Amino acid sequence: MLHFAPYSVFSILALTTCFLLVCVFEFVNGFHDTANAVATVIYTHSLKPRVAVIWSGLMNFIGVLAGGISVAYGLVELLPADVLSPPNGDPAVPMLISLFGTALAWNLFTWWFGIPNSSSHCVIGALIGVAIGDAFLHTRGLAVSVDWTQIWKVLRALAISPILGLVGAGGLYFIMKHLVKDPELYQPPQGEKPPHRWVRGLLILTCTGVSFSHGSNDGQKSIGLIMLTIIGILPATFALSPNATSYIPQIAPQAVIAAPLLQKYDHDGLREEALASVQRLQTTDPATVVPSMLRADIYEVLAGLKAVASNPEASATEKKSAKDIGAALRPTVEYAPWWVRLLSALCLGLGTMIGYKRIVHTLGEKIGNTHLTPAQGASAELVGAGLIATAGYTGLPVSTTHIITAGIAGTMVGSGSGINPQMLTKIALAWIFTLPITITIAATLFYVISM
Repeated sequence: MLHFAPYSVFSILALTTCFLLVCVFEFVNGFHDTANAVATVIYTHSLKPRVAVIWSGLMNFIGVLAGGISVAYGLVELLPADVLSPPNGDPAVPMLISLFGTALAWNLFTWWFGIPNSSSHCVIGALIGVAIGDAFLHTRGLAVSVDWTQIWKVLRALAISPILGLVGAGGLYFIMKHLVKDPELYQPPQGEKPPHRWVRGLLILTCTGVSFSHGSNDGQKSIGLIMLTIIGILPATFALSPNATSYIPQIAPQAVIAAPLLQKYDHDGLREEALASVQRLQTTDPATVVPSMLRADIYEVLAGLKAVASNPEASATEKKSAKDIGAALRPTVEYAPWWVRLLSALCLGLGTMIGYKRIVHTLGEKIGNTHLTPAQGASAELVGAGLIATAGYTGLPVSTTHIITAGIAGTMVGSGSGINPQMLTKIALAWIFTLPITITIAATLFYVISM
């Protein structure tokens, strides 16, 4: 049987505080990022603002519920194993305060100035900062404490997706302009007059697609953050999946297969803890499992297996074996209860319904030298929805803001109007400085609070 330890009044208060922080962050994410989805339909008067944001909020809600959890734990695994699975919850509060405080502050700062900035970048920068702060706290080298393989994988997705949005939306606009000759598609809004019915339908459709895909991708990020909160504060209760009893018997056999791989490749200072953890997992007894300790051991072994899978000296068979063992171990510790999905969906959906005006104005009038046309908005959103949805179901976090903004810029280039250099500079500076600023703030906060 599983043994669950009781938790203190302090843990309950800390859990409540961090719960509020993660809910506020996802609420802010809703009104900060989802303006990208409603910008075109509001700016072109295809839908009234209130109707647009309610509809977008509903689609975000459905997208969260329909999405998986691969993105959620893809982000979570940016943290080192000892922070990710604290056996007594001690590092949880500094980690969560550093994470949410940093991401919230930068998100609100950029929103206040109407700069389309990425909530994903804020979260990822803060996660990396916590990992670096943990390395300094324990006087470990950054190569040991920070999972650079996972970080580069995430950053590549964030870097490539806007380029695909820029090229894809610009190309789609070029094709549309040569195939569809309705002049109304290529004219900015005239007063309060809505476009033709079929144009309105097209824009509502693309708005729906971006909103749903945003929920399926960004909603997973909040699921991961909520799980970090409840596992970090109450590891004894939430450390393992509710279905863990069916997975635990598989742990010892998988650990036996993993042990020689870790002994061969995961040494020389990479993750020595993994070698001790895999020995303990080989003797896992379902009758005496302590959830928090088992979770800590599994994540240490997962960190070691990822080092094997990325080791250039490992053979293709060994790399595949490391990935297969990791896939077999993860369901024990990586899960999301239905109420976590629902909470994420509610926060994101409600946040969508306010605070959109600043970003809508920027996207509609300040990205290019001319105002946004229906064809440009539809092209950017159609390509954006496809990229975001694809990333959501392949486990890669991407930025809705970056993709849609880059898509609009691509259509401006495609139309020949060009891009507003002043706004482009502001957006580029926000993109460039988000990661170093959030990394520095989160690392400093974590280090100071944890001392």
